Amino acid sequence: MKKVKPMDFITSTQHRPWSKPNSSWVMFQIWHDLLFAHWPVPLEVMRTRIPPTLELDTFDGAAWVGVVPFRMSCVRPRWLPAVPWLSAFPELNVRTYVTSGGKAGVYFFSLDAGNPVAVRIARSGFHLPYYDARMKCQSDTDEFVAYESVRTHRGAAPAEFRARYRPTGEIYRSEAGSLDHWLTERYALYTTNRRGEVLRGEIHHVPWPLQPAEAEIFTNTMTQPVGITLPDVSPVLHFARQLKVVVWSLAHP
Repeated sequence: MKKVKPMDFITSTQHRPWSKPNSSWVMFQIWHDLLFAHWPVPLEVMRTRIPPTLELDTFDGAAWVGVVPFRMSCVRPRWLPAVPWLSAFPELNVRTYVTSGGKAGVYFFSLDAGNPVAVRIARSGFHLPYYDARMKCQSDTDEFVAYESVRTHRGAAPAEFRARYRPTGEIYRSEAGSLDHWLTERYALYTTNRRGEVLRGEIHHVPWPLQPAEAEIFTNTMTQPVGITLPDVSPVLHFARQLKVVVWSLAHP
């Protein structure tokens, strides 16, 4: 496997809302064929679903929930090479948006992954709600990505997602202040440890190469385990073909 050298994008920082951490990043990943599907959710519903130590982030007075299917490759620690049986797998996350200490970021309700080893590493090392799932992600006809995920994690509430999606326009960079930018350009994730303390994980990448998208969503019960009912409206959709990402260790804000 060809060794990936991620340094080509790490030095590009003008687009970041704050400076990168002074410490070294610990994980490299490439994300492929990603769909952002977002729905507005009432504030009173979302507020009760996130830890009280985090502040809910809103856009024009609305909270948002995202269902984000994609696949990853070249997942590896900083000083180790990627390995085929561990470094490439589909992932599907359910998320909303929060702030802490003036830094906006992502809060994950769940992250389903098609690799049981990766699930256990992420649950123990990053305090994230990863779940085992049976997953498929492959190119379909007419540029469609066919995606399927069925949660199989022992003791977890069932959750499924089946869809076809594809880009429908040219690549663009979102403008600061727009909903597109607010939903996607986030450079931190938040979680809590067993004592309920907030932890922040910084990430870095170039600005998202977004494309408008269309999707046929056949099954989507991903938000039901956390008690969020999606509104009967069309989701806001964005597609991204590929993005290189580096991740830092979790730290207290």
